[in-house]
Amino acid sequence: MNVSARTRLALAGFAVIALLVLSISVVTLSTVSAQNSTPSASGTPTAASCDTEAAIAAAPSSFSIVSEESAARYRAQEELVSVGANEAVGETNAIIGTILLDEDGTPLVCSRFDVDLRTLQSDEARRDNYLYQNTLETETYPLATFVVASIEGLDEPLADGEAVTLTLLGDLTLHGVTLPATWDADVTLDGDTLTGTASTTFRMADYDIEEPIVGPVASVDQEITLEVEISARKNA
Repeated sequence: MNVSARTRLALAGFAVIALLVLSISVVTLSTVSAQNSTPSASGTPTAASCDTEAAIAAAPSSFSIVSEESAARYRAQEELVSVGANEAVGETNAIIGTILLDEDGTPLVCSRFDVDLRTLQSDEARRDNYLYQNTLETETYPLATFVVASIEGLDEPLADGEAVTLTLLGDLTLHGVTLPATWDADVTLDGDTLTGTASTTFRMADYDIEEPIVGPVASVDQEITLEVEISARKNA
């Protein structure tokens, strides 16, 4: 093959490669364009996307939790040596947070509460100390936080003096792990006071929590119940 023929062959090869590159670029740009033109979900934001400070500032109405009138607790089913089944209950009043409502009294997303786990107390100091130091590692992970991402079961705004049953969905952060959580709640709006109770369950393994086996405790059920009782006052 002479030089001229080799040159023509090389040029043809470069042309084919150029066409392939151009084709790939067009496909890629078309895909990106299609993705960019697809409308994003316009519904309820995930809890992770909540800017709670901005949400509080923008909310027409907000209620701050009154710690001394509120409580958070856990319930754990344990098996005690020589005793048998027992329910361990730990509680604290160190709960703070803000509940948000719109103009007509409908609860809003991005409401949240935080519980100081370092203050949980049960009927057994040895259990409490073990939870602080080992199970919950409260010096490293002092707070449990729940942020509301959506609300189900509420067909109309809260009516003054009427109890409403609803479901709160959002993110629960515990022991450095954040996972979706669902709380069954009963809420009552009475003038400038909002009261309510809510409960949920979680598995310790899901939050990288080890079973608190200490002293007479032979075993602890993986499923733990969390409960909150909240009293909140309307902010000026």
